[in-house]
Order: sequence, then C-alpha cells, then structure tokens
Amino acid sequence: MTLAEQPPRRVHVRAPGKVNVFFEVGPVEPDGYHRVASVYQAVSLYEEVSAVHADGFTVAVTGDVDVSGVPTDDTNLAVRAARLVAEHAEWPGGIHLDVHKGVPVAGGMGGGSADAAAALVAVNELLGAGLTGTALHALAATLGADVPFALLGGTAVGTGRGDELAPALARGRLDWVLVPDAEGLSTPQVYGTLDDLRAAADIGPVRRIPSVDPRVLQALRRSDAAALAEVVSNDLQVAAIHRRPDLGAVIAQGVAHGALAGIVSGSGPTVALLCADAAAAASVARAFVDRGRAALAVHGAVPGARVVAVD
Repeated sequence: MTLAEQPPRRVHVRAPGKVNVFFEVGPVEPDGYHRVASVYQAVSLYEEVSAVHADGFTVAVTGDVDVSGVPTDDTNLAVRAARLVAEHAEWPGGIHLDVHKGVPVAGGMGGGSADAAAALVAVNELLGAGLTGTALHALAATLGADVPFALLGGTAVGTGRGDELAPALARGRLDWVLVPDAEGLSTPQVYGTLDDLRAAADIGPVRRIPSVDPRVLQALRRSDAAALAEVVSNDLQVAAIHRRPDLGAVIAQGVAHGALAGIVSGSGPTVALLCADAAAAASVARAFVDRGRAALAVHGAVPGARVVAVD
C-alpha cells in the first residue's frame, strides 16, 4: 500500500516523566556500565507524542520547557523508536512525529525516554503492528534503561541496568514538588564523577550487587510520605551536587519551605521534594515561585505511555 492510499490518521500518546524515589549504583563494570537498584515513580508531568504516516522519518519538537538542545535528526530517541516498530511491521514508508515536551530536558526525569516509549506505542497503533506489551518492552530495553519504565508507569523496582522491572505495590498518592534547572547535567558525566569520587575514597563503600532498601517498599505500600521521607536516597546525588553545589541549597530551601525531604532526581539537575499532601506541595511550590524560581507541584503514581486520541 502506498502512502497516498493511506487514510489520514494521527495517533496521540502521552507518557510521564519519573522521579527516582531510591537509586543505588553498583561499581563500574568492565564494559563501563553500572548495575543499579532503583524505585521509579511516574509523575503527572508529561511528554505528548503524535505520529502520522509520512514519506520519511522526521520529528518536530515543541515544549513548555527549553527544547533547544533536543536533536531533530535520526539521533532523536523517539525517531529511533519509530524506526524499530516500522521495521517490525515491515512498513515501507516513513513516520512523522510531533513531540511536545513537558518534562525538563536533561533534567534526570526521563523525558527523552518518555518520548521513546510514547513513540513505540503511537507507531504500533498507527501501523496496526500488533506488538504485545512484552514485545514493546523488549524494543524499549534496546533504546535505554529508562524507556521500559516509561512504558509501564506506576511505581516499579528496576534492577540490572534499570530495565529489569517489577511493579511495586504502592497504594494511594504521593505529592512532589519538582524544581527544574535551566542548565542540564550529562548523565554519563555524573556517573563518571561518582566513579571518580569512589576511586578517591571520598565516598563508599559500595555493594557490587545493589539492592533496594526494604523500608522504601514498606513506606510505599502504606502510602506513608513521612516514613518514605526518612529513606529516600540517590547514590548519584553526591556526584550531581559535586558538579552543581547549588542543588544542595535547593534541597535545603525546599525542606525549609515545608517539604518532608528532597532528592536529586536521577542524574539531576531537577530536584524532587516529597511533601505531606497536595496542599503542602502547593505551598512549597508557591514559596519557590514567589522567590522567582520555577517549581511544579505534581503527584504519583500515574500510568505509563497510553493512547489518548486517534484522529
């Protein structure tokens, strides 16, 4: 079937950003990667991706955040995802993607991974490829460690390189305030700084096989924000703050404004502040905004990549 014979059709998918409630990093492996043990939570800050038939593979990027650093060529993760599904569907044409970003770029919240997850779901629906959730997960894992979680959503434990996922039993709602930063941090550089700090014995020791603190899972099961605040942890935080000392000040300010605890999300620089409830989150966010700093009150857990419209 040629492109001209295809009916006009657009599939719109929404995928969430995430915070790392807990993140333990093992030592660097011979291949340069690290084993991790993580608890991810998908939060109500979204990437929007639409897919249509086209003659080639292209992407246009807009956003509520600065998107100047987002590639629009074949290196874009969403384009790579679209190509993967098209290859499996043996689709002879192309796909055009419209990406609207709501998750800070290079902010440690998995925005690019959410784009890729949304593109997988959108192109699968657009082409009628019939790929199962398991098949999409396998494709997602080839694109990056955070992509499978963006498909799954909710709250999950990630092991291996973060892509071996098991849903976590998490009842109720957790409220967060996200404090983004215009100056992104490179994930590989943050990992490199962590390795350097460990090699210099500035921090440590480190377990070869990382694991999730069971108290984190217990707090999530009870939806107990106060208990969770006592055990949130991120091994990458010390490296992110080493590169950006101001992030430590943001966490301290958030707690002073009424947050229960603060943590650098992923490799940063976004800071995630855990709050007692929605009213507390609104108050903390307002305190930052009143002082001229962007802050967003969000909640978790929310679903992963989902089709929201087919035109």
